[in-house]
Amino acid sequence: MAEKVIVNHLYKIYGQDPAMAMAMLASGMGKEDIFRKTGMTVGVRDANFHVNEGEIFVLMGLSGSGKSTLIRLLNRLVEPTHGKILVGGHDVAALDKQALIALRRKDMAMVFQSFALLPHLSVLRNAAFGLEVAGVGRKAREMRAMEVLDQVGLASFAQQMPCELSGGMQQRVGLARALAVDPSLMLMDEAFSALDPLKRHEMQKLLLQLQKEQQRTIVFVSHDLEEAFHIGNRIAIMEGGRIVQIGTPDEILRHPSDEYVRAFFKGVDVKKYLLARDVARREGAVLVNASGQAHTDLRRAVAQLQDAQRNCAFVVDADGRWLGTVSPDSLQRALAADPCRLEAAFLADPGVVPASLALPELVARVVKAPFPLPVVDSDNTYLGAVSPAILLERMAQEEVGHE
Repeated sequence: MAEKVIVNHLYKIYGQDPAMAMAMLASGMGKEDIFRKTGMTVGVRDANFHVNEGEIFVLMGLSGSGKSTLIRLLNRLVEPTHGKILVGGHDVAALDKQALIALRRKDMAMVFQSFALLPHLSVLRNAAFGLEVAGVGRKAREMRAMEVLDQVGLASFAQQMPCELSGGMQQRVGLARALAVDPSLMLMDEAFSALDPLKRHEMQKLLLQLQKEQQRTIVFVSHDLEEAFHIGNRIAIMEGGRIVQIGTPDEILRHPSDEYVRAFFKGVDVKKYLLARDVARREGAVLVNASGQAHTDLRRAVAQLQDAQRNCAFVVDADGRWLGTVSPDSLQRALAADPCRLEAAFLADPGVVPASLALPELVARVVKAPFPLPVVDSDNTYLGAVSPAILLERMAQEEVGHE
């Protein structure tokens, strides 16, 4: 998977002599000691991470942990003291002013907690503002702005003023303005935290829907555990300016790196955050590798099902992508047909499950399915299967693990 953002040894020191503070850090002094002796603040300390293309990467931590400083370093709203920030291969930390402006206009967008709408401009003009600054003609920018307003459900409010909208609707305008420039990288700093819980959930749902359709790279700052686990592919936990652990929600919950992370998630019900990818198992499922020779593939599938005494099998291509689900009956029908085609054996409604499906929705699907359900990621790669027995076993493991 390609890396959109790469951060190496990134530091931010606030104060009159950052070089002195850097030397003190190198000698082993901590953030609190440096502040006490010099009055300088270590905002970010030796951050190292990457963000994959199409990923939602969440920066999470308590107030003062450095997460908002770190996200602002990525587009140099805050100037770095030391380190490299590569975005799409460009070293943001080394760009001159004009190159940085061009990168921000064409490849980055930021959504703030405060909405940051211009009160004297209509919803349409707010959504088109970034394009206007970039020099896009009025007709083209308004057409694009209407497209993104439609995506966020605000096309009918295009001529309204920001003060006439609710908080949730204003944040949708902010999101539309960011989307209008078609950025490959979106930076979202506590974007939904000013909203009430219902509106926040609506915005999270909207973001995930747009992400499913558009697959942008998103760095998202949050202090909210539920939000981070709901939207994040991976999470970076910050404390005192340091990144103390990076991983999927399941990895961090199951294998905290230190006492800080363990305390951060103390009392969390792990089952509440399980996704289909966390439950799916490859063991025991019958996989049929499609070779392109239909008759051979069909007969091999029949033999594999008989040997394993299973009622279904999953057909995958050479790259491991799921193609379809077959059963003994569907295989026999396909063998009897003329011409003999592997696709003819695929069940019409196999109930494939996306990897990001949450546990409650997963349970609802599994209990209604006559066969185990295949779990696939965004490019249809087969990750494993889920059945009622697998679900019960996994949930029992969680209960034992938290006694």
